[in-house]
Amino acid sequence: MPELGPTDQTRIKRNPDRGQYDRDTIHAIIDEGLVCHVGFVVDNRPIVIPTIHARDEDRLIFHGAKASRMLKHMQAGNEVCVTITLLDGLVLARSVFHHSMNYRSVVVFGSGTLITDEEEKLRCLEVLTEHLVPGRWDDARIPNQKELNATSLIAMDISEASAKIRNGPPNDDDDDYSLTFWAGVLPVSQHFLAPVPDDRLKNGIVVPDYISTYQR
Repeated sequence: MPELGPTDQTRIKRNPDRGQYDRDTIHAIIDEGLVCHVGFVVDNRPIVIPTIHARDEDRLIFHGAKASRMLKHMQAGNEVCVTITLLDGLVLARSVFHHSMNYRSVVVFGSGTLITDEEEKLRCLEVLTEHLVPGRWDDARIPNQKELNATSLIAMDISEASAKIRNGPPNDDDDDYSLTFWAGVLPVSQHFLAPVPDDRLKNGIVVPDYISTYQR
């Protein structure tokens, strides 16, 4: 699979040294993220929708109700911009001007294609489910025909994308390093708390290992 290269759309212009275009980096950020934001234009008005995504080889998968304005826009072949951001830390500099964040982000440009084959729809729903919680697809009821008919799935090629990453300490002005303000990084991590059982859960059902040990 050929490596992605910067294009007019994906080339990082601000702090270009933070830009990365290799598939491994881009795929890793996509796979770790649980929420993406899809930006598109309808009637000359910009809209950004947070939604669930999953990566299926070299394409993104989205799903939702058939009435979804976002999915209708995508399946019509219109372009969208998809962003995924992982926050790794707050960067506290000696000066307010140089405060920043450590992050990993991906931006993907493209258009989507409606998935119509029922077997492929089920497979993509499995990809989405396993992206959220690995092991869950085989431990829950799969969609029935009515649910499948009410759901749209869109595939979008990851062919025009870039990653942008910042890590490390603050970058203060030379004159500010002698100041007595504390400076450094406040790391951020995402962790999951103990599972909370449904009030209507049948007696004797224990928490599966894939949930009790879940981590991203």
